[in-house]
Amino acid sequence: MKQQTHKTNWKTKLYKIIYEADTHAGRWFDIALIIVIILSIVLVMLESVESIDAKYHDLLNISEWVITILFTLEYIARIVVINKPTKYIFSFYGIIDFLATIPKYVSLIFVGTQALVVLRALRLLRVFRILKLTMYLGASLNLITALKSSKNKILIFLFSIVVLTIILGTIMYLIEGPENGFTSIPYSMYWAIVTLTTVGYGDISPNTPLGQFIASIVMILGYGIIAVPTGIITSEMTKQGLKIHTNTQSCPHCLADNHLDSAEYCHKCGHKLNE
Repeated sequence: MKQQTHKTNWKTKLYKIIYEADTHAGRWFDIALIIVIILSIVLVMLESVESIDAKYHDLLNISEWVITILFTLEYIARIVVINKPTKYIFSFYGIIDFLATIPKYVSLIFVGTQALVVLRALRLLRVFRILKLTMYLGASLNLITALKSSKNKILIFLFSIVVLTIILGTIMYLIEGPENGFTSIPYSMYWAIVTLTTVGYGDISPNTPLGQFIASIVMILGYGIIAVPTGIITSEMTKQGLKIHTNTQSCPHCLADNHLDSAEYCHKCGHKLNE
């Protein structure tokens, strides 16, 4: 009985460190994990520079192996400490963790796996999970709530932009024509998108006076369009008078999070949360 209790306490303590940020150890674990993730991304970028990779290839390779081993140990620990390992393994972040860990092992079997560098870059997505640290949780939840509340307005806005882009592309195709570079309506729509977003690549531009006049209007319109989504989201954020709960506990049974500060049981499966 004592052995079983000791094992349970050990797993519970490790679970709190890995999955929660309420404790001192949990916060330091998340901070250390962020540092390792950033270092791994820096290594990915440095390896893509041929001159640096040629000079420090061995050092970069050893560093990547160290980081890969650390991620592997963390991945195994996350599986060990939860009641249902499949809940984590097949969850979104579980799949991301796995894909971000395997590239180095695959490189031992297959030669020329440079394309797997994309999977290593997926490690950066793990930062979003760690952002549930108490110091960032309020702001992130506030933003998520505002985005959810304004999603209908944003969708209508995006639909309006698509319609406007089609109309502008068609008009410019009729005015400028293939002789001025507007060879088709889709290509003219590409010009409209580039101009509306004030990017202005310059690979295609109107040559007729009427086309240039319309382009000027589109450019001015673009500045106003860019501000619309920001205004929608900001308006929703100012309307929120909600209490932001900073409970970082994850259910040890189903891994559900975002519980109320006073929650004792999981809002999804009803399992008792760790105290």
